Amino acid sequence: MVACLLLLRAWPRGPAVGPGPLCRPLSSGSGSREYLQRSIVPTMHFQDSLPRLPIPKLEDTMKRYLRAQKPLLDDGQFRKTEQFCKSFENGVGKDLHEQLVAQDKQNKHTSYISGPWFDMYLTARDSVVLNFNPFLAFHPDPKSEYNDQLTRATNMTVSALRFLKTLRAGLLEPEVFHLNPAKSDTDTFKRLIRFVPSSLSWYGAYLVNAYPLDMSQYFRLFNSTRLPRPTRDELVTDEKARHLLVLRKGHFYVFDVLDQDGNIVSASEIQAHLKYILSDNSPAPEFPLAYLTTENRDVWADLRQKLVSGGNEETLRKVDSAVFCLCLDDFPIKGLIHLSHSMLHSDGTNRWFDKSFNLIIAQDGTAAIHFEHAWGDGVAVLRFFNEVFKDSTQAPAISPQSQPARTDSSAAVQRLNFKLNDALKTGISTAKEKFDATVKTLTVDFIRFYRGGKEFLKEQKLSPDSVAQLAFQMAFLRQYGQTVATYESCSTAAFKHGRTETIRPASIFTKRCSEAFVREPSQHSAGELQQMMAECSKYHGQLTKEAAMGQGFDRHLFALRYLAAAKGIVPPELYLDPAYGQINHNILSTSTLSSPAVNIGGFAPVVPDGFGIGYTVHDNWIGCNVSSYPGRNAREFLQCVEKALEDIFDALEGKCIKT
Repeated sequence: MVACLLLLRAWPRGPAVGPGPLCRPLSSGSGSREYLQRSIVPTMHFQDSLPRLPIPKLEDTMKRYLRAQKPLLDDGQFRKTEQFCKSFENGVGKDLHEQLVAQDKQNKHTSYISGPWFDMYLTARDSVVLNFNPFLAFHPDPKSEYNDQLTRATNMTVSALRFLKTLRAGLLEPEVFHLNPAKSDTDTFKRLIRFVPSSLSWYGAYLVNAYPLDMSQYFRLFNSTRLPRPTRDELVTDEKARHLLVLRKGHFYVFDVLDQDGNIVSASEIQAHLKYILSDNSPAPEFPLAYLTTENRDVWADLRQKLVSGGNEETLRKVDSAVFCLCLDDFPIKGLIHLSHSMLHSDGTNRWFDKSFNLIIAQDGTAAIHFEHAWGDGVAVLRFFNEVFKDSTQAPAISPQSQPARTDSSAAVQRLNFKLNDALKTGISTAKEKFDATVKTLTVDFIRFYRGGKEFLKEQKLSPDSVAQLAFQMAFLRQYGQTVATYESCSTAAFKHGRTETIRPASIFTKRCSEAFVREPSQHSAGELQQMMAECSKYHGQLTKEAAMGQGFDRHLFALRYLAAAKGIVPPELYLDPAYGQINHNILSTSTLSSPAVNIGGFAPVVPDGFGIGYTVHDNWIGCNVSSYPGRNAREFLQCVEKALEDIFDALEGKCIKT
């Protein structure tokens, strides 16, 4: 399966966005004002018959684990880890695996990883900001005059509501990965498959090389939030709520965007209400409540209880149940680095980081989605992102010349006021201090490499993704002299309640190739380097395919460890081996961001001494957005990435490699 985009985090704070089998074209055809499209195949038609996520054989998991450890360990360490694996496979691991399989047979409605993965996110006590939540920024509207803040905010809000209506009416095209679109992505196939019972529909798609994807996470897109609770947070959804939450200058506003019959309020009314909010000249609040969502989750849970007991329960309910959160920033974006900082964390005053997603529109119309990660892995977010961009640019609800409705926005728009006692004010001030201190340590930088991209690399019969990953391995080796744990995510959404699996791009092949390029370029001909790159590409393709089919090792080992802890079993030696800790300390956290609607995306490093690497391989150029904390240097790393790409392209063109 081909890789595209999914966003996630690994246990315990493992990495972010990465590839998965989710590379579909934007859907065609808009319905009425209320709907984006009218799919003749019901949205959830394939859900009941999706295959179940397989549990790999234990011996296969051990072999894959050792293959991933090989480039990271010296001979002595590797032999010790081999012994731990043998003991685990023949002892406690065998028992745990058998229990996991038996448990899975009793839970056929879901996957073996779903429950543990939700627990992993919801029990994490770190702030969701930087540790978990990523962002994706939209391209500007191709029609420049539509990038006015009010115009774009109105159009994107209406398109988001059209998506909501289409999804809930069952008219959104099912998410399907087409290996042979000429056969399966056709009206003829759709007319036939809709008559196949849901319990058998997946098999009908499979016969024409189409793979429907799990859509169970989509319902969490709207009216959803993550509530802080002691020890384990809670995900809540209230589909009855009809109002939008708007944040501006740290103030909270709500107004209805759906009427009593569930129809979308007219675009001119939404425009009028947003214009009213933008005209509010009230000074920013002295104690911006949004800072609380940046706190440690237990601290936030305690402060939230104080908010509730202080008479704010109903006001908080309006925040939590809102269809989504629209953030209107009062400053323009000054370049891609400023964009990354603004959309990833901002100054903390104008985001509600717990909402399923924040749709952010800057003063110059630059737009992005920042989303909370516990509820899903990005399948739904990417589809929503693509559809909103397409609809808002191709079928905009208003034009720059459109006049707002003549309506009394002062009556329709409610500004929420919170009652804050001294303890809450102190909590907000403390949260602000911590937040400010943390975000000051984050560095973000980017490059664009214009010598070539997907087209050229495919002509060389190389996987573009494998070449980007090789460049990261070469860059780190050049900068720091070693090969380290690297994480690339892959969706397992081809299975019922599938989540993610890990691709481990650091291999014996990338290590050998990186050392040839970086340490001994004069000792290898261009042909030899090309052969090594071909081996890297072939192996990376194998890893990607295994991961997409649920045949990696990371999730299996995670589930076995989770089961042992749940049963009160002492952690097996395998998990106490320093090598296990090292491979899960993902210094290179990488994610590909391939979508026609994505301008740039990013996330923070998942470990203090790591890099967060968001990259895109376009047809004729390669983009790379990197974040780091003190102790690592994003700018120097990117310079090494650029050097690596130059060397790779030189070798592919038959040129000598410069030292």
